[in-house]
Amino acid sequence: MSTLANHAFRKMNGLGNEIVVVDLRAAPGNISADEARAVASGKGAPYDQLMALYPARTPGTDAFVRIYNNDGSEAGACGNGMRCVADVVFKETGKQAATFETIAGLVNCWPGERPLVVTVDMGKPRFAWNEIPLAEKFHDTRAIELQIGPIDKPILHSPSAVSMGNPHAIFWVDDVQAYDLSKIGPLLENHPIFPERANISLCAVQSREHIIVRTWERGAGLTKACGTAACAAAVSAARTRRTGRKLNVTLPGGDLAIDWRETDDHVLMTGAVEYEYDGRFDPALFAAV
Repeated sequence: MSTLANHAFRKMNGLGNEIVVVDLRAAPGNISADEARAVASGKGAPYDQLMALYPARTPGTDAFVRIYNNDGSEAGACGNGMRCVADVVFKETGKQAATFETIAGLVNCWPGERPLVVTVDMGKPRFAWNEIPLAEKFHDTRAIELQIGPIDKPILHSPSAVSMGNPHAIFWVDDVQAYDLSKIGPLLENHPIFPERANISLCAVQSREHIIVRTWERGAGLTKACGTAACAAAVSAARTRRTGRKLNVTLPGGDLAIDWRETDDHVLMTGAVEYEYDGRFDPALFAAV
């Protein structure tokens, strides 16, 4: 029988980034790609990311979290999802701080100044070509050689590349709405330069303290909000001297506050979460799995 059959879940979102939280700490079991896709189907609980909590593997952490995209692939990081998971644990325990482990490393979280607001320490960005990773060596990843469209008049070109626990490419544009990201996104996500695929973002700088971002999310598609993309865009904007290190990032689903901290280079992301409903997975969802 499927690990998820008849299992309780909680539907949440972070600025419209659709999140399903499943607590498997009491009865851990593997979730297959087929099961993750079944949950994302119209008969399940459609999501962008599924956050599965497992018993802590490392002393001092609250849980090990596995993150699934709606195509069944596994992700190393999800900023909006981590805010949702953290708020669940804060309400469950009354704690004022929590540490989670993911395949990308440890993530520290704490409540924001208002209810349903959480700050997540997303760690240090990675800029080396083989850490992002890229298929070719680039000494400077602030602008890599990549374009889409005619050679003499490309539609998009020279993105910044960075890893925030998952690979990101940020294209600098004047208007993030001027492009059909639903068509361009899949082509760039699967471009050979990205051996692990990539999140593709369009970023428009409004001021030294404000940017606008739209993202095609690897393994999930168009999203109202991608927390790691907001972090990647903010870091890349500061790194290319377009902005300072503290930014308001506007996404289709709302705003995130990003602080690329100078003292240790960690990226802090603060934003809201929303509870939608609690449910239980119908075993029939997994009959064909």
